[in-house]
Amino acid sequence: MTRRIRFALITAVAVAGPLGLVVSGQNYATPPPLVVTAFGGKPAPPYKTPVTPWGDPDLQGTWSSDDTDGIPMARGGGRGAAAPTGLYRSEAEQAQRQQQIDNAAKSAETNATSTFRFDFGRRAFAQTSLIVDPPDGRMPAYTDEGRKRPMPRGTYGNGPLDWTTDFSLYERCITRGILGSSLRVIYGNGQRIQQAPGVVAISYEMVHDTRIIYTDGRPHVSSSIHQYLGDSRGHWDGDELVVETTNLTDQTAIGLNGNGNRHSPQMKLTERFKRVAKDIVQYQVTVDDPVTYAAPFTLSYPLTPLDGGDLLPYDCHEGNMALRQSLSAERAEDKAVEEDRKKGINRPRRPVQDGLGVGGTPAAPAGRGGGPPPVGQ
Repeated sequence: MTRRIRFALITAVAVAGPLGLVVSGQNYATPPPLVVTAFGGKPAPPYKTPVTPWGDPDLQGTWSSDDTDGIPMARGGGRGAAAPTGLYRSEAEQAQRQQQIDNAAKSAETNATSTFRFDFGRRAFAQTSLIVDPPDGRMPAYTDEGRKRPMPRGTYGNGPLDWTTDFSLYERCITRGILGSSLRVIYGNGQRIQQAPGVVAISYEMVHDTRIIYTDGRPHVSSSIHQYLGDSRGHWDGDELVVETTNLTDQTAIGLNGNGNRHSPQMKLTERFKRVAKDIVQYQVTVDDPVTYAAPFTLSYPLTPLDGGDLLPYDCHEGNMALRQSLSAERAEDKAVEEDRKKGINRPRRPVQDGLGVGGTPAAPAGRGGGPPPVGQ
């Protein structure tokens, strides 16, 4: 079944160096154990995890976060508002949510003509937030340092755009980061897990990233090497794959589509993967970055089979013309402002979103830039 068509975003190739920040240790002595949320707080049904021919637990398949539709990252709307008291909906609330999911799925299957028509949830999970620790489900506050590093808005903002660093890596089709590639967004939520002796590979559908996770006991690479997806090392704890990722840059964030304030190179991610049913892999990630966040936090949510079973090509690449065109349009506006000034016309620069009717800007002819703002952290 064909699910949708891919669109190109703004791109360019660049690697930025990490911040030279030093911290003394991480906040978690030991990251929390796996919280299995897939069964709404009830005991998991009996299940025997399959094994690969070489004896490792078998996580292989093409999975998706589509079924986390309707579950916010944080309870209570974020960091400050009052949050629901528990991690799970009541039985009545869950029945109502399942009916909503069923109605939306039926409508999408029969009526939708959008290119995203198959990117929707089929089952309702009872979680009230993806964050399971801290227990109140709220996001820890940014530190003073963390507040200094908002993600560049690029063409989702109003400019001016002076160079490639005014665009996020997501807009440039480079990466959304690890967590930004797994969290559910409007489309492209597939992730394929493949295994071989001593290695696990995870390929993400949107922005076509692939992570290589070694499970053969080799050490992390030198601390002087920093990568957009970091350096991942895994080991098997019974049926559970535990992955520690270090050696990150300061160019990605942990929100939807990789938005939010950028983390520091000192961030450490601890992920846990466990197949808890034939059609469910429980995924958990602990974010530990004392430079950026006042406290560590953990998200846990189920991954379920991707509709259609195949990752579709994501036709967005780092070398297309969109970034060059956006910057050249900004330089044309600079020139137009100067020419008007010479004529005695003093006017402000036209913002990037001018003409698109985005963010309260009135629609006007000859607008520049692209689409609505992405969903943030």
